[in-house]
Amino acid sequence: MTAGKLKATARDVTVLALCAALLFAQQVALAPLPNIELVSLMVMLFTLAFRHKVLYTIYLFALLEGVYWGFHPWWWVPYLYIWTILAGLTWLFRANRSTVLWAVLSGVFGLFSGMLFALPQFFIGGWAAALAYWLAGIPFDLVHCTGNFVLCLVLWNPLQKTLGYCTKRLKTQP
Repeated sequence: MTAGKLKATARDVTVLALCAALLFAQQVALAPLPNIELVSLMVMLFTLAFRHKVLYTIYLFALLEGVYWGFHPWWWVPYLYIWTILAGLTWLFRANRSTVLWAVLSGVFGLFSGMLFALPQFFIGGWAAALAYWLAGIPFDLVHCTGNFVLCLVLWNPLQKTLGYCTKRLKTQP
């Protein structure tokens, strides 16, 4: 991707920053619920709406999370690649129109997020540490998978319609 493709207008910066703020606000609001989040669903929707410019939203969201919760390498460093992986997977399936497939993708992503979070453990303590970290978190990954699947199944269509309406309105305004 060239720098020209990532060039953003003032309107883009504003909209993408608001998207990052929305990700952050809902993440903090849902923090009391273990592994229940809307970030996965929203990253997928934002990827379809804003394509490669979603990277601005993802990295600003990660920065906001680090400022608020602290920049601990065990959870913050994975935020730098986990959401980018989800955006990439979403882009691969962008032609899909099935809500069920999006829900399955979101659920599978929730199931394997623990594995992705275990990668820094490899560099800290080797394969044994990474495997132990991942296996210890499987019950949480199952909750994450279920939550992602159900939330995506229920909210995909209404949020996609709302986002589509908002992006059309933004494009038609001077």
